[in-house]
Amino acid sequence: MGSSRSAVLALLSLLAIRAGFNPCLAAEQPPAARPNLLFVLCDDLRPAALGCYGSPHVRTPQIDRLASEGILFRNAFCTTSLCSPSRASILSGLYAHAHGVTNNFTEYPAAMTSFPGRLHDAGYATAYFGKYHMGEENDGPRPGFDRFVTHKGQGKYFDTEWNFHGEKREVVPGYYTTVVTDMAVQWLEEQKDSPRPWCLLLGHKAPHSFYTPEPKYAHAFDGVRVAYPESAFKLEDKPGWIRERLTTWHGIYGPLFEWRKQFPDPRPEAVVDFENMVHGYWGTILSVDDSLGRLRAWLEKTGQLERTILVFMGDNGLLEGEHGMVDKRTAHEASLRIPLIVRAPGLPAGRTIAQQVLTVDTAPSLLELCGAAPLSGIHGRSWVRLATEGDPSWRTSWFYHYNYEKQFPYTPNVRAIRTDDWKYIHYPTGAGGPDKHLAELYDLKNDPGETKNLIADPAQSARIGALGAELARLMAGTGLTPETDKMPLDEGIKAALPDQKIR
Repeated sequence: MGSSRSAVLALLSLLAIRAGFNPCLAAEQPPAARPNLLFVLCDDLRPAALGCYGSPHVRTPQIDRLASEGILFRNAFCTTSLCSPSRASILSGLYAHAHGVTNNFTEYPAAMTSFPGRLHDAGYATAYFGKYHMGEENDGPRPGFDRFVTHKGQGKYFDTEWNFHGEKREVVPGYYTTVVTDMAVQWLEEQKDSPRPWCLLLGHKAPHSFYTPEPKYAHAFDGVRVAYPESAFKLEDKPGWIRERLTTWHGIYGPLFEWRKQFPDPRPEAVVDFENMVHGYWGTILSVDDSLGRLRAWLEKTGQLERTILVFMGDNGLLEGEHGMVDKRTAHEASLRIPLIVRAPGLPAGRTIAQQVLTVDTAPSLLELCGAAPLSGIHGRSWVRLATEGDPSWRTSWFYHYNYEKQFPYTPNVRAIRTDDWKYIHYPTGAGGPDKHLAELYDLKNDPGETKNLIADPAQSARIGALGAELARLMAGTGLTPETDKMPLDEGIKAALPDQKIR
């Protein structure tokens, strides 16, 4: 605790030098002495689709620059790979079963504290622009924000109808990423002469399906050939539900978010539809990079860059053909991994953190950086000490869970544990009986692509038992026990497409 406090004091001292006031303890700082916070959240963004995370094709100079000047978290993960539950975990610091947003149709509880709400109470001007996506049909203002501009459901890449803080609904012509950035910059302009610090959350639609690039990027990747990943054809030792998923809405032989018109299509030449889908996905990210450049330019122009915490993050990962799957929800690496980059006064520049950080760590970390009161009773922990000086006590294991959805019946109930080197996944039925599907065990150190399921290897029986016990311990620590872990009944993988309104 003392080291974390020291990191915050160092941050505030640096701010003091640049802003011309005397540093004092974070809890005693007047609001005007605290840093601003610009939080950029992308939807379904794979880290592997960013230059700074190793993409050989997608050029993201603005995001890469942010990483070079801040901290890149190499192993950041979501605790539920689904938009609404993950967003609620980011705001609250809680696992999904605790905040209650376990699907894409549930509101963030109005009475539940969030990190923007806590900053608002601490004197910050707060605003949210873009995709919020908690409460499918609710586009009204939410507690804790002075300005809240969003839309119903997923929104559209072009000409979305926006609700402007309950004052009016209006279709704003243009490309989503550009429009939401315009709104954010306009609000920032209104704050630049205010003595209050500000907290701005910008929620991009991109790169969520249906992937539609800005016209100038529509053909940016035409010359790049994209094949199905090798893991799509190594399913012999995987649970049967993965093979059943191949021809569904979430499989590589299915509609591919309408990039494939005739389906299912397992023909080798049908990979062209997959390639086109990936090209579209990549194209939307180029506009996100442009948006970040515009926001940074505004911070530089107004002299606020060095007193602003800048966070770039994804809400959950995305399967892009791995194991024959698209979408997310599963406990496999591509579904779990998220990008997380933070540039802030007082934090090191150009550092990569290898330890496992989680979505539930976001709220406590940002509140500490802002010198605001912490949230109580949460599951996450602040990574500030880890980022500044190292933290020998940092976690080496954590658990993941997802509940079967009748609206998207392509993924079972999932309960999994990931350590630094191993992953164990099991699939409860939701009826209190034995697992419905074959479990999975992966040696992540030697098999990071999860190509060989070791669950049937007799040599791993002791390890499986130990991982199962650790999983039960971690879950119980958040209130999930065999008596309290209520989950929907797994009704099996189904072929029907989801309702058009919720895709």
